[in-house]
Amino acid sequence: MIELAEVAGAPQWVPGEADIEAARITDFARFVERRFGIRTGDYWQLWQWSIDDIDRFWWAVWEYFDLGDTPAEVLASSAMPGARWFPGTRVNYVDQVFRHTRTDRPAIIGLSEDTPRRDISWLEMHSRTAVLARSLRELGVGPGDRVVGYLPNIPEAVIAFLATASIGALWSACGQDYTASAALDRLGQLEPTVLVTADGYRYGGKSYDKIDEIAALRAGLPSLRATVLVSRLGRTLPDVLDWNDATEDLFAEEPPLLAPVPVEFDHPLWVLYSSGTTGKPKGIVHGHGGVLLEHLKAIALQSDIGPEDTFFWYTSPSWMMWNYQVSGLLAGATIVCYDGSPAHATPDALWALAARTGTTVLGTSPGYVLACEKAGAHPALAHDLSRLRQVGITGSAFPASSSIWLRDNVGDIPVSSISGGTDVVSAFMGGVRTVAVRPGELSAPYLGVALEAWDSSGHPVQDTVGELVITKPMPSMPVAFWNDPDGSRYRDAYFDMYPGVWRHGDWITRTPHGGITIHGRSDSTLNRNGIRMGSADIYQTVEALPEIAEALVLGIEQPNAEYWMPLFVVLAPGLTLTDELRHRICTAIRTDLSPRHVPDVILEAPGIPHTRTGKKLEVPVKRLLQGADPMQVVDPTAIDDPSLLPWYLNQRDFHG
Repeated sequence: MIELAEVAGAPQWVPGEADIEAARITDFARFVERRFGIRTGDYWQLWQWSIDDIDRFWWAVWEYFDLGDTPAEVLASSAMPGARWFPGTRVNYVDQVFRHTRTDRPAIIGLSEDTPRRDISWLEMHSRTAVLARSLRELGVGPGDRVVGYLPNIPEAVIAFLATASIGALWSACGQDYTASAALDRLGQLEPTVLVTADGYRYGGKSYDKIDEIAALRAGLPSLRATVLVSRLGRTLPDVLDWNDATEDLFAEEPPLLAPVPVEFDHPLWVLYSSGTTGKPKGIVHGHGGVLLEHLKAIALQSDIGPEDTFFWYTSPSWMMWNYQVSGLLAGATIVCYDGSPAHATPDALWALAARTGTTVLGTSPGYVLACEKAGAHPALAHDLSRLRQVGITGSAFPASSSIWLRDNVGDIPVSSISGGTDVVSAFMGGVRTVAVRPGELSAPYLGVALEAWDSSGHPVQDTVGELVITKPMPSMPVAFWNDPDGSRYRDAYFDMYPGVWRHGDWITRTPHGGITIHGRSDSTLNRNGIRMGSADIYQTVEALPEIAEALVLGIEQPNAEYWMPLFVVLAPGLTLTDELRHRICTAIRTDLSPRHVPDVILEAPGIPHTRTGKKLEVPVKRLLQGADPMQVVDPTAIDDPSLLPWYLNQRDFHG
């Protein structure tokens, strides 16, 4: 039974003295005090110092993690966009990974639905990285060239990235749930020299042969010099380099030396992509140094992950959380790569995998937690989760009720709901081992993140809804967008509303005790009669009903100045939408949220379309229902189920 006080903001987990004393962030605070004589009595004082004195904060991060010679300058220019970090400093991400080489724990645990577990030692990872790096050099790949992956979440993807980054080339990847056309929309922009791919993947008890898609992808990439093929399903392709041949010197008496190339701080490390739902995906370029600093801060300090941890985030190479999890290696942790479904062959399969691997920090999505809740799963009773000490959540707003369900069914451990984005390949806010967890809230802004909520006039607001803005630069803000020579697309993406200030596009509330509540995307905010509400608030109420598998709510401005608010629902298997269920949905919204935001109509939908990274397709569907040309609104290749679009298109006459 969930108490009202819990949902209203009372902590569900409070750090004890032992938690605070053992936290890496406490040790960092002591380091800051020794170096600068600055006393930070708690997290909030440390955070305030980190944004007030941003130069010394990032210098302290560099020194604390012993990243190399002390830089002469930290922030040469604080302009946004265009901040210049650590000028003249040379680094390589891969150097920092292999500082942690050891023999008593694996670097990577590889899991699949129907093949044995694979433990990749640090030595094997090092050797395979070195051999593949040599193979890439022999193919003429050098600094600034592009190597791309079309791969499932397997250890070979990590090794291919490390080999690429070690020689100063750029890495970019898509998961194999993308079609060749969708992958070309992304990877084709880069004119890559080498493709690393697998013959297929496994998901939900089925094998997916990708040989034809790979052939189409290769045909669409005329710049390729070579393709490296990882065998997953036993298929073959002509004129490719077999993965094992590319790493054949693994156990040679004198394996090749891995000598990462020192590069400028902002030298491109990888290219990630915007969702691409409304046009060709934008390539977002991040630099070696910015990622290195941000990920060490986020993973080692904020998430308290270290050499004795096993870090498992359920993800795909298409999603920034893959890059984020790989950076667990920067903290010396063992990471888990899983090629499969989180619910195969039982709804709680992900928890079973966490138990089998001794996972200490597990990351998943609000949707998966809700699915487990509705399936009646009891992970702590069914599996040995005694090593699990933190659950991470991201992807969308996380309902308070689901947070409490985790406490009651997984364990009395911190739930770290985090939010950031592909744009910075990191988090703006989330959990901290020394700060209490409150259901439905993200615990705190991250160190070095000058986060505020602003009204439309650019004034900070507290305890009321506002735009999420970042008022000072972060090292992992994009170096550039790909093929954006004058920087105009980059500026338009983040700095059009508040010049010189990053507007992220999320609608948030800063709570009185410092936490953050996320209400959804500000461009899909429901605004009825001047009263605004985030779509995430509606979802948290509606999707809590056992009959509702998923929902999509839209606020649609009509040409006649009317405002139409439909709610689309996907029902649990075997159910139909009755008047009685419609009444209960409306009652729940009216009671829990606002009478003004009861939908005009509730329609049963065959499914909810999402981006490939799982975000609901609110704005494109809204524009479809407003009468926009489908070809101008949404790219079907960027959607998880394009077959749903005609159904939604047919609903635009419903209001009339």
